[in-house]
Amino acid sequence: MGFRPGQVVQELGWDEDCDDDLRIDIEDATGGELIDQGSGEVADVVLQWWRDEDGDLTDALVDAITELAPGGVVWLLTPKVGRDGYVDPSDVADAALTAGLSTTTTVSVTEEWSGTKLVAPKG
Repeated sequence: MGFRPGQVVQELGWDEDCDDDLRIDIEDATGGELIDQGSGEVADVVLQWWRDEDGDLTDALVDAITELAPGGVVWLLTPKVGRDGYVDPSDVADAALTAGLSTTTTVSVTEEWSGTKLVAPKG
């Protein structure tokens, strides 16, 4: 996922179903703890956990970029196909576009979760 030492990572949407091993790996890679929304820090990366029943994805993405540094990225983590809370990729693409973001990469990040990298369009 490309995390680097010194990056500030804001985590949104955490719940008991999130993958704690992934969270620990990110903290190990960056050398810092994941921060919460409203911490007052500008984030290099936003880690947004999202399930279909969580509400309006567009609103969540707009909120996710409020404390994001220029050039920062949002990693949207959604349950994989067949898992509770699965989010259709077309819904992710539509919500990202409406929020002013572009989808770039989707990867398998854990056994249960996929990650979609979202960035602000260049130009």
